[in-house]
Amino acid sequence: MAYQMYVSLQGDNRIVRFLMDPSTGSLQPNGAVEIPGGPAPLTFSPDRTVMYVGQRDGLLLSSFNVDQKSGDLTFTGSVELGGEPCYLSTDHTGRSVLSAYYQAGYCAVHPIDASGAVGGAATEWLETGSGAHCFMTDPSNRYAFLPHIANGSGGIARLPADRQQAVNAIYQYRFDAATGHLTPNEPMIVPQGVEVGPRHYRFHPTKDLMYVSNEQGGSVTVYALDSSKGTLTPQQTVTTLPAGYSGHISCSQIQIHPMGMHLYVGNRGHDSIASFSIDAATGELTATGWTDVDPIPRAFSLDPTGNFLYVTGLESGNIIGFRVDQQSGALTRLETHAVGSLPMWVLIADLS
Repeated sequence: MAYQMYVSLQGDNRIVRFLMDPSTGSLQPNGAVEIPGGPAPLTFSPDRTVMYVGQRDGLLLSSFNVDQKSGDLTFTGSVELGGEPCYLSTDHTGRSVLSAYYQAGYCAVHPIDASGAVGGAATEWLETGSGAHCFMTDPSNRYAFLPHIANGSGGIARLPADRQQAVNAIYQYRFDAATGHLTPNEPMIVPQGVEVGPRHYRFHPTKDLMYVSNEQGGSVTVYALDSSKGTLTPQQTVTTLPAGYSGHISCSQIQIHPMGMHLYVGNRGHDSIASFSIDAATGELTATGWTDVDPIPRAFSLDPTGNFLYVTGLESGNIIGFRVDQQSGALTRLETHAVGSLPMWVLIADLS
């Protein structure tokens, strides 16, 4: 049975859909859903029956039921936001949506009702600092982390003078799944070096490790996660760029193989996907190569099996498919499809 793929297009006010063949990786166009307000970040409920969409131009968070046979989306609710959402996730109970606000400098938690719809006022709306770029709970669902890139807020002029200093840090919170409330952890701040700019992160599927892409640093940092305290300790930092590269540095998203064997990071400027092997014992990284992609690889995703990876080009409006070698992690280019203006997110699900 085919997997469902959704690609949000902020510039076209729609989500385009593909059917993905899980044996070959080929994509078949499967229509589009018109969504006003510049749809950008996407996430599923834990059971993949509901999709949540952040509309960056309309300052909205919306929910859509996902038909488990066809993949069709049906609008169920929305709530107004105090800024442009750049990241969404649900906690592991499916009772809350967490969101980050890069330009406004906030994070938020919104309640989800029994049907999976949003619409209630935010449980939390916390002022943090400019450049907030990712927000989710850890595997235990007791902690949440909020990285902030350095010197990165496109809307920094809107901020009060005392908040125009970019944070360049990771915030650590305790999360109460029953209430949706956040409490600053101790310590609250994981400081960074000059202009490291932590952006996105993923957890190892079986180890207490968190991998963070550093936007300005052009690197990935492996953090040990103390599962009893919810705190991070840096363990290793490796570059995402080949030796001798001297151009623009700007890491984007990060993805980890579902079996914890390989890790991938987008390089904007170098316009590549950096590949790493993950040591089975320590979880540390070794660079294994770089794969050329279309300019500005902001959004990309592995399929649920880790056999295929799909990368969009923000400038080209294309999506490129790659087969993942399960031993080496190497990427072999497959096919390219035009998707549209400003592809911001790639979400893939096996609904069968």
